[in-house]
Amino acid sequence: MPKDASGVLSEIKRTFIQEKLKSGSREDGRKLDEMRKITIDENYVPRAQGSAFVQLGKTKVIVGIKIESGAPFPDTPNLGVMTTNVEMLPMAFPTFEPGPPNEDSIEIARVVDRGIRESKMIDLEKLCIEPGKKVMIVFIDIDVIDFDGNIIDACTMGVVKALSFARYKPDPEGDELPVPINNHPISVTMVKIGNEILCDPNLEEEQMSNARITVTMTEDGNIRAMQKGNIGSFTLSQINEAIQMSERVGNGIREQILGEVR
Repeated sequence: MPKDASGVLSEIKRTFIQEKLKSGSREDGRKLDEMRKITIDENYVPRAQGSAFVQLGKTKVIVGIKIESGAPFPDTPNLGVMTTNVEMLPMAFPTFEPGPPNEDSIEIARVVDRGIRESKMIDLEKLCIEPGKKVMIVFIDIDVIDFDGNIIDACTMGVVKALSFARYKPDPEGDELPVPINNHPISVTMVKIGNEILCDPNLEEEQMSNARITVTMTEDGNIRAMQKGNIGSFTLSQINEAIQMSERVGNGIREQILGEVR
């Protein structure tokens, strides 16, 4: 979780949450492998070339896509370019501050970017207009507008939704084309509290946890990215448990937010 959103929970609250977890449930009534309510809307920003609004519990993010032509990287002359930026707006949480992206924003952007990039969700070869000279550049901008835990998964959902509906013009005078999509990666973030592994942690659960793991998978069941966070550790059996939970939970998320795309 963002370091500037960490807080101190009372010992009574910690004990209550831990006792609930031992019985297989959580303070808000969810099971350990149950996500909070997800609300997601595409084309949320009319002037963007793709956009989405995501509400995960009380966490809210807006994703906007901008696509324009530019030069490719020298070492990938025949591939389009993708770049991801995350901004945690000051209104999202009392301790978030204005200014350039801090290390937490950069980490979240990298985890989200890696899941999208390593899954090869966007067919970057099809975004090449003229090898070595002109390609399409996909800018992904994410604004966190309300924070109550698990920014990573909310951001990933928004990016996948926005890209799935995004359109661009390789020629200003030509027709709009859909962004070439290969698959739909979904990230599932889990934390460890005591010996229990639970997905989609809310703010208080993030404050209590000492280890985090995010697993991003595609619909073919392949792991495309994995990221561990915080100072705690996971045993091999806990990592396997997290992978299995990610596949099971991720499939449900994918069906919920992308059913109408297929």
